[in-house]
Amino acid sequence: MNNRDTIKDCINSVLDQTYTDIEYIIIDGASTDGTVEIIKSYGDMISLFISEPDGGIYSAMNKGLLSATGDIIGIINSDDLYVNEFVIARVFKEFEDKCVDSVYADLVYVSHADVGKKVRHYDSGQFSPDKFVYGLMPAHPTFFVKRQIYEKYGVFRTDLKIAADFDLLIRFIFTHKISFSYIPEVLVKMRMGGVSTSVSSIWINSLEQIKVCHDNNLDSSFFKIILKYPIKLFAFFK
Repeated sequence: MNNRDTIKDCINSVLDQTYTDIEYIIIDGASTDGTVEIIKSYGDMISLFISEPDGGIYSAMNKGLLSATGDIIGIINSDDLYVNEFVIARVFKEFEDKCVDSVYADLVYVSHADVGKKVRHYDSGQFSPDKFVYGLMPAHPTFFVKRQIYEKYGVFRTDLKIAADFDLLIRFIFTHKISFSYIPEVLVKMRMGGVSTSVSSIWINSLEQIKVCHDNNLDSSFFKIILKYPIKLFAFFK
């Protein structure tokens, strides 16, 4: 919510996709800065637009999930954007070629003011299910999964402030062992400064990730979780 300065980049990156069979749902938490008016200006190019108070980002995501009717679901936040117009077509081809339940790829963190300025590379290729105990996971904005998986195994936990995407991926990939395929390409640009990229979020995120691991019968610890930060530091130079 209240992302007037970035929402156009996000919307245009979806609407510009060469793959056109897209049900585009936007959930807004009752923005008051002009974001609503910008979204409404796109008219019927947006399949469904809901703007009302909610319980936070994961509550909003769940609202979108429950409204979706497509076979495959991807989630992108209003600060982020797809790197080019071929992303969804590439993802769809991966699902067709590999016959899997889910697909994920790489993303790059970019400057909030200049999306052409790369800050850090998020390499999802380093992920494997045994690395959840270290807080490592595929880049969630690049994660696409069949809607039936949400229907079978549930949506986002709303009692977590930051790590509900981590919990969801553990439940899907580790606990229920859904199939997945990795695309070794950057699909998403994520602006620095969001909930998951601010320095103040590291402590809360680490504690929540430990809790999530324990809730899913994974033997993690604070020491294991902090081991991922040297990997993240290295990514600034990739």
